[in-house]
Amino acid sequence: MKRIPMLINGEWVGNDSNEWLPVFNPSNGELIAEIVKGQKEHVDEAVHAAQVAFESDEWKKVKPYERGQLLVRLAAHIRNNAEQWSKWECEDVGKPISQAKADVEAAARYFEFYGGAADKVMGDTIPIEEGILNATVLEPVGVTAHIVPWNYPLQITARSVAAAIATGNAVIVKSAEDTPLTTHAIAEWFAVSELPKGIFQHVTGLGADVGGPLAGHPGIHHITFTGSVNTGISVMKAAADNVVPVTLELGGKSPNIVFSDANEELALEGVVRAIIQNAGQTCSAGSRLLIEEKYKERFLHELTAKFNELTIGPGVDDKEIGPILNKKQFDQIINKIQDAKSAGKIIVGGETVTISGSEGGYYIQPTIIDGLDNTHALAKEEIFGPVLTVFTFETIEEAIELANSTDYGLVAGIWTRNIDVAHFVASKVKSGQVFINNYGAAGGVQMPFGGYKKSGIGREKGFIALRNYTQVKNIAVKFSI
Repeated sequence: MKRIPMLINGEWVGNDSNEWLPVFNPSNGELIAEIVKGQKEHVDEAVHAAQVAFESDEWKKVKPYERGQLLVRLAAHIRNNAEQWSKWECEDVGKPISQAKADVEAAARYFEFYGGAADKVMGDTIPIEEGILNATVLEPVGVTAHIVPWNYPLQITARSVAAAIATGNAVIVKSAEDTPLTTHAIAEWFAVSELPKGIFQHVTGLGADVGGPLAGHPGIHHITFTGSVNTGISVMKAAADNVVPVTLELGGKSPNIVFSDANEELALEGVVRAIIQNAGQTCSAGSRLLIEEKYKERFLHELTAKFNELTIGPGVDDKEIGPILNKKQFDQIINKIQDAKSAGKIIVGGETVTISGSEGGYYIQPTIIDGLDNTHALAKEEIFGPVLTVFTFETIEEAIELANSTDYGLVAGIWTRNIDVAHFVASKVKSGQVFINNYGAAGGVQMPFGGYKKSGIGREKGFIALRNYTQVKNIAVKFSI
């Protein structure tokens, strides 16, 4: 078992603490680590250290391309240790090892991508009138807070931290109490890097003890949060008290819209993978199937067969579906499935699974639910498990109406050979990302990611995310002879 201290001002903090929180392997319930149960005073220390580091001459002298080179070196370090980092992510989250390996490569790509962008964050010159040179300069916002969820801890830490450091900010990460291992591994690398102390810090603990004080701290200048809608609202309210901007990536109830002329093999594979990745514990999971009425019987028959073939087991065994994170999440999913049994029809799955040798893990059969009314809670609320709900449409207009019928708008998939239909539906769906005849595009480090409506505010990934961590200064110079 590993004890994980916090990294504050370049020092490992908390080894003398009497309060530790357990970290379990979701695959079997084994205790694998303990983290420091951080408190508000740790947040205060971290923010103060970040402020000092950000304002230091040492940090100001680090050139943008040098920040970029440092991030590229971190990417190489992650790749060089990919096997170990994948093992940590697999143990921490419970996801299949192949998915953990994909997360490790994605994290490396984030540091590489934003490392390459560090010296390319440029302003503009704006024509005003003769004798005035007007220019905009993009400056770092200052101290940025990054509150990371438990489902993709390595990827989500990397994507925002890389952009923030590339643009010259000081960073404080609060990892999820359930999944701290790979964020700690990033902290270990930064602890021995040539960066000034306080530029990267990692605090641990419960949301109420650490996350809340971090979100509401007057010394924070931007907050990036990924998680539930309710917690995101609380983060936004705390930030509002200090007039601090936020980037929120929240829930989803994303549709896969399948027309009768779709490439069946591609559509089936896309629909399955969109709901089973990380056992459905993904904000962008394709958790709704909207199927053209005349195609429903055939498509559902083939889809059910594929669901019945899916394998379930511990992450290390690399089955197609791993465990649910913990008992709390597990119970919530099971309760929602039980509700569906009275309001709709379970086509396949819907039962718990016991894995020999991993009885301490929480496993659920991949589930398809049909027959729900579109106004039912399960048609609109995020289940966050391997559960797919099915609805039908007869016209393009009905498909669009169904797609837009929830409070979310994170991702949508459209499956059709008709390019006119595909583009028309894409133009009408209220969603931050729309995929045509694919779903997810291999993660797409370069593609802006974020949602409409209650799926969030702002965008992460891609060049546009760099703007989260910069502020615009306009400089007008009058000259004459």
